[in-house]
Order: sequence, then C-alpha cells, then structure tokens
Amino acid sequence: MMERSYFGTSRNLFFIFPCLLVLSLLMLTSTPVEAQQPQWPEIESEHKPWTRWWWQGSAVDKQNLTRELEKLKEANIGGVEITPIYGVAGYEDRFIDYLSPRWVDMLKHTLEEGERLNLGIDMATGTGWPFGGPWVDEDHTSKRLYFKRFPLKGGEQLSKSIQHTQQPYLRAIGNSVQNLDQLNTGSALPAGKDRLTIDELKQPIGQNEHLQYWALEQVRFEKELPLLAVVGYSADGRSIDLTDRVDQNGELQWTAPNGYWMVYAVFRGWHGKMVERAAPGGEGFAIDHFSNEALNHYLATFDSAFAGEDISSLRSFFNDSYEVDDAEGEANWTPGFFDKFEQQQGYDLRKHLPALLGGVVTEQKRRVLTDYRETISTLLLEEFTRRWDAWADKHGALIRNQAHGSPGNLLDLYGASDIPETEGTDILRAKMASSAANVTGKKRSSAEAATWLNEHFTSSLSDLKKAIDRYFISGINHVFYHGTAYSPSEERWPGWLFYAAVHFNDRNPFWDHFGAFNHYVARVQSFMQSGEPDNDILLYFPIHDQWATPGYGLLRHFEGGLGAPFDGTPFKQAAEQMVEQGYGFDFISDSQLARTGNDGRDLRTEGAATYRTIVIPKSEYIPLSTMRHLQALAESGATLIAYGGLPGKVPGLRDLQSRQQQLEQLNQQLEFNATGTGGVEEARVGNGRILRGENLDALLAHAGIQREKMADHGLMFNRRSHSSGHHYFITNWGEETVDGWIALSREAESAAIFDPARDAAGYARVRQGSGGATELYLQLDPGESIIVKTYDGGVGGPKYRYTEAAGDPLPLQGQWTLSFRDGGPVLPDTVQLDHLKSWTDTGTGPVDHFAGTGVYELAFASPGNSADGWVLDLGTVKHSARVYLNGEDLGILNGPGYTLFIEREQLQEQNTLKVEVSNLMANRIARLDQQEVNWKKFYNINFPARLGENRNRRGLFDASSWSPRASGLLGPVILQPVQVVE
Repeated sequence: MMERSYFGTSRNLFFIFPCLLVLSLLMLTSTPVEAQQPQWPEIESEHKPWTRWWWQGSAVDKQNLTRELEKLKEANIGGVEITPIYGVAGYEDRFIDYLSPRWVDMLKHTLEEGERLNLGIDMATGTGWPFGGPWVDEDHTSKRLYFKRFPLKGGEQLSKSIQHTQQPYLRAIGNSVQNLDQLNTGSALPAGKDRLTIDELKQPIGQNEHLQYWALEQVRFEKELPLLAVVGYSADGRSIDLTDRVDQNGELQWTAPNGYWMVYAVFRGWHGKMVERAAPGGEGFAIDHFSNEALNHYLATFDSAFAGEDISSLRSFFNDSYEVDDAEGEANWTPGFFDKFEQQQGYDLRKHLPALLGGVVTEQKRRVLTDYRETISTLLLEEFTRRWDAWADKHGALIRNQAHGSPGNLLDLYGASDIPETEGTDILRAKMASSAANVTGKKRSSAEAATWLNEHFTSSLSDLKKAIDRYFISGINHVFYHGTAYSPSEERWPGWLFYAAVHFNDRNPFWDHFGAFNHYVARVQSFMQSGEPDNDILLYFPIHDQWATPGYGLLRHFEGGLGAPFDGTPFKQAAEQMVEQGYGFDFISDSQLARTGNDGRDLRTEGAATYRTIVIPKSEYIPLSTMRHLQALAESGATLIAYGGLPGKVPGLRDLQSRQQQLEQLNQQLEFNATGTGGVEEARVGNGRILRGENLDALLAHAGIQREKMADHGLMFNRRSHSSGHHYFITNWGEETVDGWIALSREAESAAIFDPARDAAGYARVRQGSGGATELYLQLDPGESIIVKTYDGGVGGPKYRYTEAAGDPLPLQGQWTLSFRDGGPVLPDTVQLDHLKSWTDTGTGPVDHFAGTGVYELAFASPGNSADGWVLDLGTVKHSARVYLNGEDLGILNGPGYTLFIEREQLQEQNTLKVEVSNLMANRIARLDQQEVNWKKFYNINFPARLGENRNRRGLFDASSWSPRASGLLGPVILQPVQVVE
C-alpha cells in the first residue's frame, strides 16, 4: 500500500435511543459505546521542546533578549535554559560579569519576558561546567590524594623527610581567535602571545587579566602539601599509625620493629580543575563536589546576588554533566574523608592504604576499593545533589541534573533530581535517566539533544527527528536542544555561535520549518508526559561489580551508556536483548529496590510505578540487604528472575565473614527444580518464586512477561498507561514500509492513531488475533512515527484512513520555475527548469553558496482518475519543504519521508504546485571560509570541527574545501492515486 493521509471526515455517531434498547445493543454487539473525535492533550509549555540559550560573554541587552525570546516563541519553543559562556572577541566592552547587579537585572528581564510570553526559564547554577568560579578558594576547590611509600627493615629509621611538593601544572587553550589583531577588542591584549606559563599566573586566579583570552582549564601551583596520615604496614599484616610521630620538619621519629615494613604517607593536594568554557566573571576553580561546606560556600554567592530580587518564576536550576576529571589526575578526596569513610563503612581506611593504593589486585583490594567508591558516591549524592536540591527548593525552584560522567551510582543521582537529564544518542544511556524518573515518580526526564549531531551546518530536521525519536523510545519526554546562541540583531551572518551544537537560530535556513518540527515534538511529549510509565521489568543494576574492578585511577566514572566496562556482562546483554526483542523495562539501583514493595504479584516502586518482575543479572557481588529484600518480595508473591544465576558474594570489607555466611545461607535455602521449559529452573519462595536460567527469553516467558512483537517488524516503541488504556509512541526504524496487522501485548477493545507530524487523528482498525492478542492495522513508512492510544472499552468516531494504490503513479513533468525567496548572501536569479535538480547545478548566479529558500512552481492538468485521493511524493528533498496546491497550504515536510495526502476535491482541472524548499547553512559557510571572512572570533575553544578532516592548521573548523552540497527539490515528484480501505 502507499502512503496514507490518514483521516476521514467527522461524523456524529450519537443517536437517541431508549435506554433499554441501548443496553441490549451493548450486550449484543461490539459497536463503540461512544463516538468522539480523538482528542490531543492540551499543549503546555513543558510539552514543547526547550533549548539551551548560551549568553556568550553575557553580552546581552534587554532589546535583543526580548527579540530572541519572541522568535523562539514563534518557533514553538517552550522555554530556555540560560547558560552564560565564554565571550566573543571584539565585544569586550559589552561583557557583563556573572552575578553582578547588571547581570541579575538581565536575568530579571528575561524572567519577566518569559512570564509575558509563557516561556519557561531555567538557568545553570554557574557558567560553563562544572560548578565553580572566582569565589571558590583553596579550601573549597576540588582535592586530590597524593601518596608516597618508604620501605624499611627491622631496626631501620627513615632517612628521608616525609614531605610532598605539588608540582606546578597548567593547561590552557590560549588564544584561538582568528586574526584577533583585526578586531576591536576593547582592551589591550598581550600582542602576539598565544601561550601562558604557570609562573606568569597570579594567585588567586581572579587577579589575572585577560582570562577569557587565556581560557585556563587546569591550574596547580607549586605548594607544600598538608600531611594526612603516615601508617606503617608489616609484611605479616600489622599496621601502626605513625602520623603523630612526624615532626614539623617531616622527620619520622620511629624505628621499625623486626620484619619488613612499608610506610605509606598520604597528602592532600589540589586537583586544579577550572570552570570549563567559563563566562566573564565565572572564571575560577571547580568546587569540591564531596563537601557540603564547599557547596554552601559556593551557593552563598548566588544568595547574595539574588537577595531582595524576585526570581520566583525561574522554573529550575541546571547542572551540566560531571566533568571534573576530564583533566590530569582525579578529584578523588575531600577534607575529613577518613572520618566520613569510617562513619559509612565501619572501619578505618588508614589501616588499609596498601589495599587501596597498591598496584597488586587482590580480593582485599577489590573490597576496599568498593567501599572507597561507594563512599565517594554517597558523598556526591548527600553532600552535593540533595543539598543543592534543598537550596533550590528554598528559591522555589526545581533542579535539572546531568548525573552521567560522575563517580557515583547514576540511578541514585538521577533519582534525587527533579528532572533527570541525559545526553548523547545511546538508548541505554538515556534509559538510565528515564528509569530513575519512572522508578521515583518524576513526571519528566530530559535530554540535552543534538549535541554534535553531525558536522557543523550539515544537520537537517530529518536528522534531528531520528535523534529525537531515539530519546522518545528511551522514555525521555522533555527535550532540550543544544542549542541556541544569543546573537545581537546587528551582528552579520552567521552571528554568534556555540561550537558543539546544531545551530537552532533564525539564521539557519530551516528556521521557517522549525516550528512545524517543534509542533511534532510537542505533540509526542504531550502524550509522554501524561499517564504513567508502563514497563513490565525492573533490571537490577549490579554496580558493586563495577566498583570492585580496579582501573586507571581510584575513581570509576559512569558515562551513562553501558560502554566498554560493561561489555560481556549479563547486565548489558540483558538490557540490549530486551531493547531488541521489545520488552519494556527500567533500571533500578539497590537503594531504589529497597524502597520497592509489592501487594501480591505486582511490584510497586517508591514513585508508585508498577512492574511484573525483577531481573537480577548474573554478577559477582550483591549487598546482603538487597538479597534479603529480594527474597522478601518473593515471599509476598513476586516473581523474580536470576538471569545466569544469583550473585554469590557480598561486597565490601566490613564484617565480611558474617555477611558472607548469611548470603550463602539465603541462597542455599532456595530449592530450584527444573520446569522442563527452556532450561528454566524454579524455586518457590513463600507466595512467590525465583526463576533461574541462561535463556532470558525463556525466563521472561515463564514469568508471564509479554514482549511487543512489533519489534520483529522494525518498530521501536515506548509504552505508558492512562486511566482507560495505554498509549504507545511507535516509530519505524526499519528500511521497509510496515503495512499489516501488528499485535500488542496489552489488551484493548479499541484504539486511536495520532499522527504528530500532521496533527491528525482517527480510530484504528482493531481485531482479536490468534491467541486472543489485540491487533491493530498499521501503515508506517520508514522513519514515520505515530502515537497509538488504546482503550479498554469500545470508543469510536472518525476513522483512521488506510489507503492502497489505485493505479499507476503519475510523474509530474513539465517546466518548473525556480525562484528564491529568503536567504543570502544574495538572492539568485529566477530560472526555468525542464527537469528537477539541485539548485547548485543550475549555474545561475551565486547558487553554489546560497543558503535559504528556493520556490519551485509547476502547472499541471488534473490526472482525471476517479481515485479517492492522491499521495504526493516529492522524492528527494534537500532538506525541508512547505507545499502549496492551488494556493492552499498543505503543510511542512521535514523528512525522512516527503509525502502527503491530497483529497480528490483539492485537485482542479488546472493546478499549480508550489514547493518552498530550504537547504542548510553549509554552502554559505563554505564561501565565507573560502573568502577568509573572520567569523570564528569566539574566545576559549572558539569553533573546533567535529571531524578531523574539517580542521585547519589552527585546529579550528574550516569548510573552505567543501564542494557545494545538493540543495532544493531533486524529485522525482509523483502523484499516486489511492483508494480508501475500510
């Protein structure tokens, strides 16, 4: 069958019948009990996509702030996140220091305009990333552990002094602005100097000039480091705390007893991480994320800046991903860590420094390392995330938090956030954030979307749809574009830009079609933010196996995606298999599992989400408390799945023998018996059971978990429940059109199909298939996405229009007129085409480097077919199009498919087809680089390329070698007659 349009005319199916007749008919027939137009949820600002809004240099003014907010509003953007970032060279006189009274005034104006325009406003709690600034002093900046070892024999004394000098270190991007001397910088800069040495830096950092120019990333000054502890360890396992025996000169007053000894001395140093991409007034050291004192000191500056100001309309504060350790060394310490460790783990870490710091991997090392990493994770959760949340709450705001990249349990960190936020394109990475939201009852989970999607200026709205749909099937329902750079109106094209972005601004030719795409996103998110999550499976996250695995440093960072550290693990295998096979699942942590209960069969998490089973993938370690709780859930009636077998060890070192014995006793109490199905074994536990086996599909089937078989047809989905049924987001990721009956795992009597790209809805064909499964008929082209809303009862009304071909396709041929409407640098001349081709191949004027909109027009006679309607297929489009027929706007097509339905009545004897096509920024940018126009004038990292082949000798993006990229309507354009299929 061919592309559909989708919906019949509305009909009033209500009739007045005597009540008894109505009741009798309802008992005798499956006729819908009500007739109504399928209703879209009402669109609110949080349903629309939002965008990160970079204030470069905070060089903003009220007039331009208002102008940009109004343009974003017109493009169906729902809100912005203010992130001050490095400045633009030549505009230094406009820079506004972060949190200064003038800066706060600009924030207040933005908040007022946001209220006027019904745009939401978030703001980063800082500039760039991570949290930090010039007011972060040495006591509150990130810390690093250093250590030395000294071997001694019995009777020897240490001849060396126990001291450690932190070596100076400087990492700075330095000046990367092209032709800086040609710009009016507004202040004297160091002429001809691109690099800085550590000796030239003053302390504190804020006393240095030209910090935007130097773009410091990490600084460590030469310092004598404070001694934390000195402990001697004998070869036979004894330890002696020698800290008090070190005098002020670092001399150890101690003679080693008999035997062989190793003396460990540990020192507290400074990591030196600076705020990355800092805005003016935000340059300084990153905070110590493991210290509540450091966080309070940091946030006090915000309290002072906001004192007496009304910022109540600010929706949330934002934290970018934890990127402290993308530098030399690790921020792996905090003042008082030894005491905090002992409070959490129950033993003195100083007695086990060889296990923590030694290079030989032993079981004891893995256990001590686990306890160390768990303590770090807890501090990041308790001392930073939850304290930051409490501070935001005092200001009447939420927190939006990117937990990935941090040395902590991501599920707990995401779960402590009001709006967990992911980034990247990996489905499992995104599911870490959406799972935490689902399990803890958060309405929204967000995504920093389209970061480095393609190379600069080459991302189409079709590319964007593919990326955004990945988030939707991952359960993400609150998209933030990455992003939009503020740019004053007088700035010449391409304006101010941010380096790692798809450039969502009104200088991009796709802007006129961007609003329609955002309407698509809003329609989808209006469903995905409603109802409740509806996943059957909780997949246990065995983080202790990761914490027990030694690596390059002391910390273990989790990027969110289940990358190389998880390769080959049953955990990752289970997650990937369930995505591929069409199972609905969420990840769950130990602490989240501890707050999960059940009332008979179903499991209920702290956020009131319900699940059917828990999959415990084979791992080495599991906390005793987790295993006890799992068995208690089974006792109460739950079905649990031990995929590959149950873990056999408790993690950590404290009270190890007792805890290990208890775990073994719990496991030994389970009596597994073969079921005769797929190698599944079953152990009855109270009113429930635990299943064990190597075949995950067989285990899930034995547990009564149904998958969505649409996955076999290349369809990906996300499923949620509503008060009278379910709704699905479904997208066709395959290469073939889906045209047939598709089984659902959820029973339904009726269903409606909503097309979010076309704002249309109608009731689907539904039947009971073999085995009683509910089936509905779907017609989905590759890349096409819909919402299916099912109902437990019979609901009917205007029907979804299914179509099939009713004759041969008719190519639209003749002489096309190509004119140019908007764009630059100048509008090319109008040209006549006897066949469609890229406008870069027409050879007329400046078409090779034109970025904007071309208008294709063709007159054609009616095909004269008696079909019910026609599908107009534009063929190849570079890259988005608005279609008019006889002056009527038929809509915007952003891809991947470029087809739409034409009613039979819309065709006349003589017709005019007009297609407005917008290309991308690439060709015009290439011309600027070929002409050596100095548009790359941004401080800090300036404007690097995503791909190595597009980097010039300065390491910056350079498109001067690009050939003109195809643009416009390439066709072939055809009309396909279709008939409606009832």
